Amino acid sequence: MLESIIQNLINALQWGSFYALIALGYTMVYGVLTLINFAHGDVFMVGAYIAFFLVTFMLGVVGLPGWVALALAIPLTMILTAAVGVSLERIAYRPLRRKGAHRLYVVITALMCGLILENANLAIFGASRKAFPELIPVQVYTVGGVSFTNLKIAVIVTAILSFFILQWIVTRTKVGMAMRAISYDKFAVPLMGIPIDNIIVITFILGSAFAGLAGLLFAMSYPILEPYMGALIGWKAFIAAVVGGIGDIRGHFSEDFSWEQLKFWWWLFFHPPIETCSPLLYYWLFCQ
Repeated sequence: MLESIIQNLINALQWGSFYALIALGYTMVYGVLTLINFAHGDVFMVGAYIAFFLVTFMLGVVGLPGWVALALAIPLTMILTAAVGVSLERIAYRPLRRKGAHRLYVVITALMCGLILENANLAIFGASRKAFPELIPVQVYTVGGVSFTNLKIAVIVTAILSFFILQWIVTRTKVGMAMRAISYDKFAVPLMGIPIDNIIVITFILGSAFAGLAGLLFAMSYPILEPYMGALIGWKAFIAAVVGGIGDIRGHFSEDFSWEQLKFWWWLFFHPPIETCSPLLYYWLFCQ
């Protein structure tokens, strides 16, 4: 019984790491713009597909070893996924922001962008699932009846390192200071000579890059890709970000792990998944 509990807690930490990396984008964009980027889950999906095509090219065409392909795929995936996020900001969100559009229109636009990414993927690459190639050998370690793989440890460590890197950027750099200034008073920031559009672009770069990293790690851990893979995990990451205090990096990071732990304990005692419960129960648990 104890081994089963510890095993599921480790699994929950892995899934919490995925949610944390994705929710970084929700938290940063909302903290700077008070905008909920509902297309962010699909940016995660795009990152997984970008990683797939990069890795397939490097392994099949160039003939690189798996570990070299992984070392190159990580920065390239983050850069290309960041470009997708910046494109969304320039094409979809910036015109609405400059026109002073109502926030409801921005939310509808974000939902539309997610649908465009999903269905464009479906139209271009088809509905068939794609198998992500193996980059590094999966090693299983067993300690006291509890098994875990090198990939699970890598995912958890990567999420923790990403949190500390982002926390350092936000609290210790001039860009981070500008981000916090915009979140306090976006009207006074331009009067101080801070280029608000550039800071917003950097915000989308950071959030989308971490979503791309999450897509790569997710594809390595669960190597089946399909066009709608980002929808559900994106909504779950959004819920975790809201519960932890969207706009607060430390709060959302800890809550992403707590959310998975709660799901495990709920399943242990009540068996049905917590997602199938009434929204009123969710409100009672988290929103009081």
